Amino acid sequence: MIILPAIDLKDGNCVRLLRGDYATAHKVAEDPVETALAFETAGAQWLHMVDLDGAKDGSPKNRETILEVSQSTNLQIEIGGGIRDMETVSYYLEHGITRVILGSAAVKEPEFVKQAVKEYGDRIAVGIDARNGMVAAEGWLQTSVVSYLELAKQMELIGVKKIIFTDISQDGTLAGPNLAQLDRINQAVSCDIIASGGVANSKDILNLKDLGLYGAICGKAVYTGNLDLREAIAIAKEGKQ
Repeated sequence: MIILPAIDLKDGNCVRLLRGDYATAHKVAEDPVETALAFETAGAQWLHMVDLDGAKDGSPKNRETILEVSQSTNLQIEIGGGIRDMETVSYYLEHGITRVILGSAAVKEPEFVKQAVKEYGDRIAVGIDARNGMVAAEGWLQTSVVSYLELAKQMELIGVKKIIFTDISQDGTLAGPNLAQLDRINQAVSCDIIASGGVANSKDILNLKDLGLYGAICGKAVYTGNLDLREAIAIAKEGKQ
């Protein structure tokens, strides 16, 4: 299992939110580049980045900062937030970003997702963010009438290989991930599942690994010190040949 420390960007700053509520945004680190370099020093190979302003506004807002992080580290970076057209997808993937995450587009424009997957294969991931089991969109400001499992199956059919699943009620709470929902989605589709939201400590990493997930995103717990990133990476790698 891979561990992806997270950097969420709002107005160019590293912030964390509680349950996706923008009003709860608080700064957790001074500099995105220094933060990413610290993650790399701790042994991370991947970085999960979210353009929160972009997710809310529907177009990239922190692109320069994201590319600066990419150019300043050797990390493989996946980026989500405000990616709603092929031009943005291509821009990121042609400027050093390893993988882009399509979120709201998966609900509202499945044909766009299909086109992106056709062109870029597994460099396209889909973020499925659920509130009470129903998919949320537009920076989590809207809740749809589509269930997370239904959307996962639809995405699998159009060729998506990687899904990042977040239970919004757990995100930023340090209350532990929603293991039941993660297990269901992992069993329902053949896609690689990356868990996001609620990871608090090394026990959570073990639990996620036991589910056979592809990856786990760690955000708030790393910043608060509840989770030692180096230890989390070691746990995730254990038993791997």
